Amino acid sequence: MKIEKKRIMNHLHILDDREQEVIRNRFGLEGLDEKTQREIAKELGISRSYVSRIEKRALIKLFHEFYRKPWKKHK
Repeated sequence: MKIEKKRIMNHLHILDDREQEVIRNRFGLEGLDEKTQREIAKELGISRSYVSRIEKRALIKLFHEFYRKPWKKHK
């Protein structure tokens, strides 16, 4: 699935700090170079599999935000 970087940037606020950090690094946002999960894990001092879980959770949140029905209210 390919998501436009600008669209991701416009919705980063819905993610927690750790999710934002992982997404910024994975997709090379805000002038950062794109990094692998392994590189991010090493920088953050966590496992690659944990980076994968954080990334997946963040992308699911973004997906739901992108395709949320306009008449639904935020909880």
